[in-house]
Amino acid sequence: MNTIASLPSRLLELHDVDTYYGAVQVHFGVTLYVQPGEIVCLLGGNASGKSTTMKVILGLVKPRAGLVRFKGQNIIGLSTPQIIRLGIGSVPEARRIFANMTVRENLLMGAYHRTDKITVAQDYERILGLFPRLQERIKQRGGVLSGGEQQMLAIGRALMGRPQLICMDEPTMGLSPAFVDNVLELIQTINGQGTAIFMVEQNANLALQIAHRGYVLQNGHIVLEGAAKQLLDSREVQQAYLGGQASPL
Repeated sequence: MNTIASLPSRLLELHDVDTYYGAVQVHFGVTLYVQPGEIVCLLGGNASGKSTTMKVILGLVKPRAGLVRFKGQNIIGLSTPQIIRLGIGSVPEARRIFANMTVRENLLMGAYHRTDKITVAQDYERILGLFPRLQERIKQRGGVLSGGEQQMLAIGRALMGRPQLICMDEPTMGLSPAFVDNVLELIQTINGQGTAIFMVEQNANLALQIAHRGYVLQNGHIVLEGAAKQLLDSREVQQAYLGGQASPL
């Protein structure tokens, strides 16, 4: 296995990650990092390997080669609950809230590993202040909420774990334009309060509007990386993201 010195300023780092599903390779030497306080987006089309990157970080898929570190600690081989306890929160694709549980119960599930009852209660009140719409629906089952409300619930549930980093898989997928704007504003607010965000997105334009840095993943390879504004203005991003077609994002 290759080795790399872990820089103290890097909260999360993947280095030379190769990932396979059986005989099929989906990552080819993927290297990226997130620093404390950053919003970093990973862009790419369908089957580019974006969601697999998230699964690798969360311990759902084990890479065959490379390093994955969080706060300098190797997390390859740890279970997902262990990784969450270290300080990584997850907002999965399609939200995956507990449909038959109330909004309150869903939020408290995010703190299942915490024993600090007083601060859990404080965080619960703080998150309801951040998501007043959830406060209005606190006794309703998660399954009856709209898509945008469920996304808020998934984000609130992740925050209940007091993560230093939240991984978000396609946070704007399937939302109405009004809720897309709302969710993006919430991501910026959460980041402004000190939580780093690693966001997997297909919508490059939206993601780069709020991110500090970005990476473009194509067929399992990181083909471009840089400051969000540079990527947003880059013709190469359009070509890489659209598989060689120079069309507007």
